[in-house]
Amino acid sequence: MKRIYLVFILWLSLISSSLAAVGCDLNDPDRDVARFFPSSTGYKTTYFSISQKGSQARLTEIEKRLGDKFHGIYETADVPYTLYEVHQGKEKIGYIHGVNQKGQYGGIQVFLALDLDGNIKAFYFQKLTSKYAKQLRDSRFGEQFVGLNLKDFYGYDVISAKADVQSRVRGIKNPAPQAEDDFRAALRATKKNLILMDEFVWGNNFLKYLHSKTDN
Repeated sequence: MKRIYLVFILWLSLISSSLAAVGCDLNDPDRDVARFFPSSTGYKTTYFSISQKGSQARLTEIEKRLGDKFHGIYETADVPYTLYEVHQGKEKIGYIHGVNQKGQYGGIQVFLALDLDGNIKAFYFQKLTSKYAKQLRDSRFGEQFVGLNLKDFYGYDVISAKADVQSRVRGIKNPAPQAEDDFRAALRATKKNLILMDEFVWGNNFLKYLHSKTDN
């Protein structure tokens, strides 16, 4: 009877671990920080989650900014996010932050290297399960994100996958038309990534652009 009880407890622990919130860390932060910020001399790692930073109202506000509901194991309120704050000597020069996102064939991980003003310096798929991964990982695709920020992505609707005429997101071209679902997932992940950074790092500096868009 005791053996059956222990097996049952083990089974419950396996189930709970499979349903646990899924975080997103760089596989090799030393290498990647040096790659994205060649002048860097070090970095500091910090962790946060929506549940630590606020209540259900905070999650609702983030969903409003995204234009879509959070769902699945990648988007619970207790998902841990890892922030890499990059330094050159004593000076802070940028950030690296990644998010998990459901793709067509499984989870994908989208990392952004960002300057202090919230502009994208580099776009990087750390994980991508797709028949068309080669095309999506091509540097020419990632280069289309460089220079964009959350103001641009407020003009992109993650549900309809359409961008406003004024939004520079319209200029991002899908290198593999057959991978439309993964292309959309990449754009949604980027917008989500930028919103989380604004909520927890930049003090909602970009919120005014959402309000001005809503007012219009």
